[in-house]
Formats: sequence, structure tokens, C-alpha cells
Amino acid sequence: MTRLSVNINKIATLRNARGGNMPDVQKTAQDCERFGAQGITVHPRPDERHIRYKDVELLKPLITTELNIEGNPIPKFIELVLKYKPHQVTLVPDDPGQLTSDHGWDTIKHKDFLIDTIARFKEEGIRTSIFVDPDPKMVEHAKLTGTDRVELYTESYASGFASDKGKSVAPFVEAAKVAREVGLGLNAGHDLNLENLRFFVRSIPWIDEVSIGHALICEALYLGLDNTIKLYLRELRG
Repeated sequence: MTRLSVNINKIATLRNARGGNMPDVQKTAQDCERFGAQGITVHPRPDERHIRYKDVELLKPLITTELNIEGNPIPKFIELVLKYKPHQVTLVPDDPGQLTSDHGWDTIKHKDFLIDTIARFKEEGIRTSIFVDPDPKMVEHAKLTGTDRVELYTESYASGFASDKGKSVAPFVEAAKVAREVGLGLNAGHDLNLENLRFFVRSIPWIDEVSIGHALICEALYLGLDNTIKLYLRELRG
């Protein structure tokens, strides 16, 4: 079954809005695991507007499933990952002031940089994934960087789902087939939710992991965190 990694950035955003420690990011991560999540994702950005670098230090000894750290591999980020050695690092080409991730890597243009960066993580036994658009060419060239997995950026699928779900998922199926053919593991994330998740994983049943944060936390405001995680797991089981 495709694994669910819960991105807890939005919990940190709420905490940071008022200062203090409410909601408690560390307790929320542990609760997500207790409720059935199979991983925890954090995405620290340079301005620390949600997850802080200190949070990673506090979370690492608490996570009993899988810790995935996402981010732009600037020197400070690389240092963080090498220090705390998560189970997985996901490289995302964010600009410093970017509101949220909005594109994948050009794996041709940035090939040499990615090769060097990924090699540093793999030397420490850290599984590496790189964020890519649903472009077979980008997936093909991702293989040449030495990465273990690619994460498909699913915003275009989510935005087109209501009007034509078959058309919106088609590029992702093609990219996923290429990933499987070249021997890359496959993750997915961005704007997946309870409405569109089941169709996506039924269309690409070999996806290893989905990382979901914004929608899951929003839905939890109405449904409760425990119930929401269980509903996501139900969708993944199909």
C-alpha cells in the first residue's frame, strides 16, 4: 500500500502566529504516528516561517516511523540534513521567498549540482528523492543524478481533477511509468486531498509514498486529526 507521510508545516504555522508552543509540533507529530501515519514530513525554509531548524532537532529522536525533510539544498539545509540524518531527504527547488513549492527540478540543467548533492546524502545512508514535474524527460534524467526516488509535483492534477480527472492524471501516469522503467522509487505530493487521492493512487498503484499537509490539516479542523488520518489511509487502501 502507498504510505502516508503527514506534512506538519501548517501546525508550526499556527504555533508561530502567536508564539509559545500551542499547538505543540512535537506532540502533533507523535499523535499523527499514533493515529496511523507512516511518516512525518517537514519543510524548513530559510525564513523559518513555519517549521524551524530547531524543530528538526527536537523531532528526530521522537519519530518512530519515517522522517522526511524537504527543502532547497542550500548550504544551511544540507548541513541540517547531514547532522540529523533523516530516513529521507526530498530536494525541492524553492526560491527563498516562495510561498509554496510550485515547480520541479530541471534535471538536465541542474544535473551536476544534483549529482554532487545527492552523493553527499547517500554517503550517509540517507534515501534521496527529488521533486519533479510530470515530464518523462525530467524523470529519465533524474535517474542520472543518482537519486533513489522522484516525487511528482501534483498541483496540475489537483487543479484539473474536477473538470477532467482522466486528462489531469494522464501525464502523471506516463511519468510514473518512466520512473518504474528506469528503476526509480516514486513519491507524490502537493494539493492531494480526500477528494482526489483515491483516483490518483488507483491510476498509479505503484506509488511508494504520498506527502500531504495543507489539505489534511485543513480537513482535520472539521473532522479531527485522528479521524482525518484514518480517512486518508482508507483512500490509499482504495
